[in-house]
Amino acid sequence: MHLPGGGQEAGVRAPSSPRVAWPVMYQQWERMTFIHWRYRPEQVQALLPPQLRVEPFDGAAWVGLACFLMRDVRVPGVPALPWMSTFPETNLRTYVRDARGRTGIWFFSLDAARLAAALGGRGGFWLPYHWSGMSVDVRDGHTRYRCHRRLPGPVGARCDADVEAGVPLLERERDELAHFLTARFRLFSVVAGRLATALVEHPPWPLHHAHLDGLDQSLVQAAGLPAPRGQPVLHASPGVRARVSRWRW
Repeated sequence: MHLPGGGQEAGVRAPSSPRVAWPVMYQQWERMTFIHWRYRPEQVQALLPPQLRVEPFDGAAWVGLACFLMRDVRVPGVPALPWMSTFPETNLRTYVRDARGRTGIWFFSLDAARLAAALGGRGGFWLPYHWSGMSVDVRDGHTRYRCHRRLPGPVGARCDADVEAGVPLLERERDELAHFLTARFRLFSVVAGRLATALVEHPPWPLHHAHLDGLDQSLVQAAGLPAPRGQPVLHASPGVRARVSRWRW
């Protein structure tokens, strides 16, 4: 039984990743910081397509910013290009179920520092990518994320976060909430009016404690949600490698 806020007396085994035998994309996610807030489920549900329902935890919907460095992005048979394949990205996401009971991620927005990546994400994967001015700077355990949206709008939406990564989570600290917020292996999109889903294979996140030294963001409000309230739940990770499947209906 989880305690209020998702805490637990003992660690919980992480959900296992699916196997993506025929990936259409390889990616490496580095210097990841997850920043999550509670929301009333009806606030989030109002922004979802009718095919999806909020997946709550402790009676709340959860909305998160995922700030990271994307590296070694490539398709099968093509090597990663040094400049094109590495760039910062910041995602705004929530957690949902479809009519078949499958759980996954719904992206409200994805901001990427490469225009080609943003255009490819919109045109090839039907995801709400935006082109933004971005940077990820790391010094002495501190990570400085900067994201200022260029297009499409709202122009100027931002996420400037300063994060200090701490010690790794102990096994007993890997509770239901930590897995609920980070161990996600399916994403949803709507393609030509139909719900589509893709699987993502990756190893368990090596999670660390994290401290938020500063946050100035408006990506949440730009998505149509009220500004977050209260202290966020933070997790940091050095990263994982991922294999992404094609869309399925």
